[in-house]
Amino acid sequence: MIKNILSAIKAYLGAVNLISKLKLWKYFIIPIIISIVTATIIGFTAYGLSDNVGQFLSKIWIWDWGKQAFTSFASFVGGIFVLVIGLILYKHIVLAFSAPFMSPVSEKIEIHINGSLKHQHRKTSFNEQLIRGIRINIRNLSKELLITIPILLLKFIPVVNIFSTILLFLVQSYYAGFGNIDYTLERHFNYKESIYFVRKNKGIAIGNGIVFMLCLLVPVIGIIIVLPLSVTAATTKTITILNKTHERSVL
Repeated sequence: MIKNILSAIKAYLGAVNLISKLKLWKYFIIPIIISIVTATIIGFTAYGLSDNVGQFLSKIWIWDWGKQAFTSFASFVGGIFVLVIGLILYKHIVLAFSAPFMSPVSEKIEIHINGSLKHQHRKTSFNEQLIRGIRINIRNLSKELLITIPILLLKFIPVVNIFSTILLFLVQSYYAGFGNIDYTLERHFNYKESIYFVRKNKGIAIGNGIVFMLCLLVPVIGIIIVLPLSVTAATTKTITILNKTHERSVL
């Protein structure tokens, strides 16, 4: 697992050079616009809701003593709650609606690496790629929320909340990597086969997603560079795995 995580992170090293060499920057224009608009809307919405969520959580404390301290703590946790949910929504919205634009990028990288699309692959239209992207990300969004909400509740427990932060980051990373990997898998596997592939290679998804999430911590620049870098890195790593799998099946 750790080896795969590090391998996926390492795949980012040549991402910028590969994008420039294959002249792929133009394909990222619309996804970058989607990313900026989505981040702006969710950011303003989250800012407006953070106090409301904090006030709602503060009602859990029914005693008079310590009420002010708990209210302050609840406001802090409420802000984290809104931020995390906002990041989850941002991530899946961008990954879903960028699918038709990222699929050609993934295909060009595969042709560059292999010389052609030599493995059996599926031909899909713009609409089919969009529908698949939405379907995958709705599935991932629902599962991620089911995992994330209980983890967020752990933040009310001292000491445990430190570990919950790490776990929360890894969960976010896994589903971010999942979406980036699927741009390549879309040509090779159907919906269920792709889910199985990512589960089998979850270290690759987590490693790719870790850098994805770290990019989002960089103000403004992060939401601009996150897709070009993460999709390129995910594609090169996924194709390497597919090539090895194909070679083993031939043998």
